[in-house]
Amino acid sequence: MKKVLITGGSGLLGQFLNLTISNQCKLHTTFKNNPGNCKDFPFSVVDILNEDELKELFENVKPDIVIHSAAITNPVQKENQTSKEYFDTNVNATKNIAILCEKYESKMIYISTDLVYAGYRGSFLKEDAKLIPASLYAETKLVGEMKVKESTDNYLILRTALLYGFGLNHSKCHFQNMYVDLKNRKPVKLFTDQLRTPISLTDASLIIAQLVKMDLINETINLGGTERVSRFEMGEMLCDLAGLDKNLLQKITMDEIPNFPKVEDVSLNIDKLISLNLKPRSIEENINEIITK
Repeated sequence: MKKVLITGGSGLLGQFLNLTISNQCKLHTTFKNNPGNCKDFPFSVVDILNEDELKELFENVKPDIVIHSAAITNPVQKENQTSKEYFDTNVNATKNIAILCEKYESKMIYISTDLVYAGYRGSFLKEDAKLIPASLYAETKLVGEMKVKESTDNYLILRTALLYGFGLNHSKCHFQNMYVDLKNRKPVKLFTDQLRTPISLTDASLIIAQLVKMDLINETINLGGTERVSRFEMGEMLCDLAGLDKNLLQKITMDEIPNFPKVEDVSLNIDKLISLNLKPRSIEENINEIITK
């Protein structure tokens, strides 16, 4: 069995990856603060900013594959977050992990984002579309991609679309907060002017687990769904399928959120993914599964 090391194992996607990867590989997962479900598997507590801890981790695990999902992911900086923290976590740590992957002959699967694309160049963007990140988060994820390519010849870069579903343990995403508010009959403000191709946490983790088994290297792949929608349209679909009140949905634009990085359309073309016989399910199928669990 392949030995797979996951960074950010207690994160939103990481906890789903722990479940799917452990079904087929020898998993070793990591976290820094909140354990999530990591303690259900072989794990290490690791600060990815600490090079000595990373070196010790690689020496102990000697992974065949590393899925690097640890990152600062919020597109709008919190008051206590500095640009240096973003660069240290999303760029410098990524570079150090890629160097260790090269040293230990481990394939690196780097979780990037659809937000690296220019958000004004049309819809269903292919992997070679123009890259103009509009936020510090997206900028550091793109520089992280560059560091991966500079540091190792054995990598996959996955530009991941908006993730939705119900997070595990402490982790939550916008979709889950929206559902809880609607269930509690609270109004929900949703963008009408940003278009993406969302992918469920379940589908994303299952597809990544399939990619782990493939001999692909030096590829960049869009990891998204098949439908181009706004958050408001997602809210409408949720209300229809879960029997919630659409009158609670309130239309807003990105301009109404202070300091929000304006990205109009980063919907992804996933032909490359589908050519590998990896096709996510529809939003309707996923929402039905999410709300009935």
